[in-house]
Amino acid sequence: MKFEIESDIVNRIIAGEINLFALFVDKYGTAIFRMVKQIVSCDEDAEEIVQDVFLKSFKKLKSFKGESKFSTWLYRIAYNSAVSASRKKKKQYLFFNEADVTNIPDETVDLFFENDSNAELVSKLREKIEQLNPEEKVLLTLYYFEGKSINEVASIVGISETNVKIKMYRTRKKLYLQLNNQNYGKKQSNTKSDD
Repeated sequence: MKFEIESDIVNRIIAGEINLFALFVDKYGTAIFRMVKQIVSCDEDAEEIVQDVFLKSFKKLKSFKGESKFSTWLYRIAYNSAVSASRKKKKQYLFFNEADVTNIPDETVDLFFENDSNAELVSKLREKIEQLNPEEKVLLTLYYFEGKSINEVASIVGISETNVKIKMYRTRKKLYLQLNNQNYGKKQSNTKSDD
């Protein structure tokens, strides 16, 4: 669906043609589920959150101003809902010493990930991505697996494009450390300490 067509459909739904909302569920349901599952890591929780996202977006449809694509607005609702749900559960994520991540030469990481057609590498990446924190997982999922632009990713997660680029590059370095069996990664809970 093109941007203009989506805006027209939104206006028609607001005007009373509520059955048209099913077009958005059909078009974005699977992709939103994949993103949410990356954050919450459980199919059942992801399914429940996706249902809530579509219900919430339907109820808030009048608040959609058309300043971004409808899909970006919808992904933002899904992202916020999934992150809120993941904060309620205790889960451990990989933690890296910042110096270890910073000390990896950029060229080394670029060369390592250049051969993304390597099936073994892709398999290992999928496994290691599960160990990242929710924000890191969603950035990689939206950009690499959903094909969203840096601008769209920034709009969805609510940070600047520059921050998206920095966070994605740092996450690639973390994955590099993990994939090369470096013992830098340590488990850390998603609960905040009082340090």
